[in-house]
Amino acid sequence: MRFELHKDAAGDWRWRLRATNGNVVADSAEGYRNREDCERGIALVKSSASAPTVDMSAKHAGAASRPSA
Repeated sequence: MRFELHKDAAGDWRWRLRATNGNVVADSAEGYRNREDCERGIALVKSSASAPTVDMSAKHAGAASRPSA
């Protein structure tokens, strides 16, 4: 995998994480005015490897089954 930095149509910096098969598996979802801020976003993602995985499916299923008022 690799992180790619690029500028969008508005001139903001963005990143995307591309798998070895070429598919984009994550992106910045926001533009950064400064390249350094974009690089800090990449560093944040890299450092979050120990973040827990939380299964939110039960919460979403319960909310969908509630009758509306």
